[in-house]
Amino acid sequence: MSSDFDALAVRDPRPLLDQTLRGWNPDEDLWVFGYASLIWRPEIAHVEQRLADVRGYHRALRMWSRVNRGTPACPGLVFALMPGGACRGMVLRVPRERALAELVKLWDREMPTGVYDPRWLPCRTAQGTVRALAFTLSRRSPNYTGELSEAQLLAILREARGRYGTTLDYVLRTDACLREHGIRDRAIGALLALARAHGLLDQDAGPC
Repeated sequence: MSSDFDALAVRDPRPLLDQTLRGWNPDEDLWVFGYASLIWRPEIAHVEQRLADVRGYHRALRMWSRVNRGTPACPGLVFALMPGGACRGMVLRVPRERALAELVKLWDREMPTGVYDPRWLPCRTAQGTVRALAFTLSRRSPNYTGELSEAQLLAILREARGRYGTTLDYVLRTDACLREHGIRDRAIGALLALARAHGLLDQDAGPC
C-alpha cells in the first residue's frame, strides 16, 4: 500500500499528520486498518490484530505505482481503499505508549507525498467496533487510475516492475495473505483468473 512519488500528487504530509493527530485521543491505543500490504508487511510494532469490516469503502487495484511496483515509464498498480461498498481487512492495535512513534514511522512509509486522505473509520470486529486510522484514496487524486481495460491490466501484470518487485507479485501476495485469514476478494479472484487464462501465473507469491 506504500505511496510513490508523483510530481502531480505531492502534498505536504506534515499538516495532514497534525490534522490526523487531532482526531486521536493519546490516552487510548492506536488502531490502524490494513487492507493489503499493511496486513502482510505492517512494519509497525503492534500487540493485537483482528479481522475487521469497513463500510463505505472497498479495496481496489486502482492506484498508480511508479516506484514500488512500476516505473515512470511503465507504471504498476497497488491497492487503494476507495469510496463505496465494503472491505474486509485487518485492524492492528498499537499500545498508546508507542503509538506516536509508530504513527510517525507509518507516516514516513505511507505519506511521503501526501497521496492518501487519512480517515478515522469505524471498523467492526468480532470483539466490537474500534475506530481505526485508514489511508483512503480520492477519485480526484492524480494517482487514481480510473477504469482500466483488460488489455491494460494484462500489460501491467506482464510488464510492470519496481523496487519491491512486480505488480503481479504484489497482487499474488495480497491474495495469499487475505485467503490465509479467510478473506475472499472476488475482484482479486477475477483478476487472477484473467491472468491465469493468459498464462501469467507461472510463479508462486510465497508465504504470507
